[in-house]
Amino acid sequence: MCGRIASYTPPARLARLFDARLAQGLDPVGHPSWNVTPMRRVYALTGPRASWVIDAYRWGLVPSWSQDPSVGNRLFNARAETVASTPAFRSAFANRRCLVLADGFYEWREVKASDLLDNAARKVPYGFRRADNDIMLLAGLWETWRDPNAPEDPQRMLRTCTIVTTEASPDVAPVHGRMPVILTRETAPLWLETEERDARVLPNLLRPAAEGTLLSFRVDPRVGSASNDGEHLFRPLEL
Repeated sequence: MCGRIASYTPPARLARLFDARLAQGLDPVGHPSWNVTPMRRVYALTGPRASWVIDAYRWGLVPSWSQDPSVGNRLFNARAETVASTPAFRSAFANRRCLVLADGFYEWREVKASDLLDNAARKVPYGFRRADNDIMLLAGLWETWRDPNAPEDPQRMLRTCTIVTTEASPDVAPVHGRMPVILTRETAPLWLETEERDARVLPNLLRPAAEGTLLSFRVDPRVGSASNDGEHLFRPLEL
């Protein structure tokens, strides 16, 4: 599961880093956040390598055939093991793949508070970033949803996305059993450009990141509330 990311690098800088252009109307400054939750804005790359485009998407995929956009509330992740066959994702997997750009992500580790009277499990948040400080390229899918009651109204159109997850790598496993699929600059074009007839190569990309790709650190528990934000949330917690 990946239900919280950090996304604070401005779109204009992302465009320079990946030699991409910004979609028309996209704010180059963006909306930096160190605590992005599903149903909020994320930035993603689409298109062939020679003409990559960065645009904003609402995190939580709404299939084009859905009658109710609230389905996106629970479709913010797609499991790599079933993404090609799940009805909500299979069309986007075949035709509409993207790279969600993130500075990092969070996961929670369950710990047993043995010294407490109730012996209850407690969840401790950890932040993850790339060891080389590069931007994360998270395998994603995107869709355009139009309100069936007003299909021509652009104000009622949604562009949404989801993040593909896989089993945890050695860097993540001590904290959580799942992680987002993190692609490299070498594998990213394959994810974006592979055509449907060649889709059999895609599962080979949906693997845990190599050991040593990520650094983890314990973070402020206040990251657990979606109302909290700020760069202090993505800093190692001083115990």
